[in-house]
Amino acid sequence: NIGLSGCKYRPNSPVAIMLRPAAFVALFCVSNASYVEIDPYNEAGRVFNGIGALSGGGATSKLLFSYPSEELDEILDTLFKPKFGASLQILKVEIGGDTCSTEGSESSHMHTREDLSCTRGYEWRLMKEAKERNPDIVLYGLPWGFPNWLGSPSNQNVLTNNGGKDAANYIVNWIDCANNTHGLHIDVIGVWNEKDPEFDEGGVAYLKLLRKVLDEKGF
Repeated sequence: NIGLSGCKYRPNSPVAIMLRPAAFVALFCVSNASYVEIDPYNEAGRVFNGIGALSGGGATSKLLFSYPSEELDEILDTLFKPKFGASLQILKVEIGGDTCSTEGSESSHMHTREDLSCTRGYEWRLMKEAKERNPDIVLYGLPWGFPNWLGSPSNQNVLTNNGGKDAANYIVNWIDCANNTHGLHIDVIGVWNEKDPEFDEGGVAYLKLLRKVLDEKGF
């Protein structure tokens, strides 16, 4: 996922990526001439964290592990092996939520408040395969949706239900599963995919609470 700051993307407009070997990478939208310059020698301002890929939206990577072992290894090497193929530096995965999140549904680690399983789903294996090939890869978790017990049937009050405590504990439990069951350190955690309007109703308070719970759990 590469965000082009200041660009209004249009499906029929070309997006150019120029690699300048001396100093910087330039990204620009041809349609409205917006231009973003990334200078690796300038320590001020925003930091370019690398090139990443996404496994999310419900079942987008579900069939990956159905490939024969030889072909599977070739695909995974091409994705994650440094200085080979895509050489991905970031892997962002969906935190399964027992709900259709675009092309299907990913199983949650907590079907109910009392239920917890750290082995459900296929994202764990994908992250392990990525780490095996590139120990420095950044791992990023993000929920697309949440199980119904966390909120209303449409999940609209997840961030405010019980003051956001249920959602915060749910996310931290997933991080704990990654850390203690799978030996995976999660570097970045997101809030909720494509749910900006929810921040009008308790989103900022939830973020502060999530940070507090992370600190309390040693993350």
